[in-house]
Amino acid sequence: MVLGCVSLGGNVLAQRPNLKGNPLPEKIAPFFISPPEFKDQLGEYRSPLKFYNGKAVNTKRDWEKRRKEILVKWNGLMGAWPALITNQNFEIRDSTRMDGFTQYRVRFYWLPGQKTDAYLMIPDGEGKKPAVITVYYEPETSAGLGRADLPDRDFAYQLAKRGFVTLSLGTTETTNNKTYSLYYPDIKNAQVQPLSILAYAAANAWNVLAKVKEVDSKRIGIMGHSYGGKWSMFASCLYEKFACAVWSDPGIVFDESRESVNYWEPWYLGYHPQPWRKRGLITEQNPAKGLYPKMVEEGLNLHELHALMAPRPFLVSGGSEDPVRRWIPLNHSIAVNHLLGYENRVAMTNRPEHTPNPDSNEKAFLFLEYFLK
Repeated sequence: MVLGCVSLGGNVLAQRPNLKGNPLPEKIAPFFISPPEFKDQLGEYRSPLKFYNGKAVNTKRDWEKRRKEILVKWNGLMGAWPALITNQNFEIRDSTRMDGFTQYRVRFYWLPGQKTDAYLMIPDGEGKKPAVITVYYEPETSAGLGRADLPDRDFAYQLAKRGFVTLSLGTTETTNNKTYSLYYPDIKNAQVQPLSILAYAAANAWNVLAKVKEVDSKRIGIMGHSYGGKWSMFASCLYEKFACAVWSDPGIVFDESRESVNYWEPWYLGYHPQPWRKRGLITEQNPAKGLYPKMVEEGLNLHELHALMAPRPFLVSGGSEDPVRRWIPLNHSIAVNHLLGYENRVAMTNRPEHTPNPDSNEKAFLFLEYFLK
């Protein structure tokens, strides 16, 4: 059994409205304002508005070339994706009637030759609806079926109650083996950095979710926390059909002083043949290996990926790993949006703890409602 199909939408970059002169609702307007001490501060991050040869980006046409240059650079380093899997539909495993929506356990190909189980939730009511893909270690948590000691991570369940079609994904197949990510073609010989192949898996999820007859394919976002925050960030930056994104405390830039901002690990951007380095901070006795140290040596950082979102909106739901000083790298994305003629596309909220809470979730959901509804 499969769910019904609709035609796919076009390039989301051409579909998002210009918000200049259109004031934000009072409930979310503060998310888009950096504190005075960080306003316009750019730090030591290399500007995305300069080509790698140092030439300035001065026009929208220049940015189109620069955007392509960033994609070519990063994809060249991380490894080329396999062809997207666009000719499939969800296989329904079972369904459960919930209060106001139906939850389906579905299966689809997220890697060539590899299927995964996920939870699809479709609210009651006629007409096409906005949708959000949620990503985490396993699909049950975001679907509201996870551990009781991990509260406030049931993003897909909560968004379904608010009228969104949601699809909850997770890497159960690998986290059960404590490898924490996806590997293509296999863990012994990965040809694509794991964070990039996670983005590819999410892009395949977008393509099958966009075929669901209840979904408006022009209004599909993505959201994740921690590991899922890294996953949602790479997916939305590398695949332009995501209309907007929420990244919950992933560590939005490299920071070798924070053990959880651990892009150097082999299941993120530091893949190397096993045996792997001992997990933890980089030290002389336990150095980073693989791609990550090469990227740092070249002066690359994740703010370049953030810039690929422009003019699509994104929210950093910051906690302990993304404190308020992260406005410094975010200012670079704001500058790109200004060049393109857009305002109010980059937002951040902050909480002391890494763990999401009802307040941080409410702010994230309001953001998604505004940009997708």
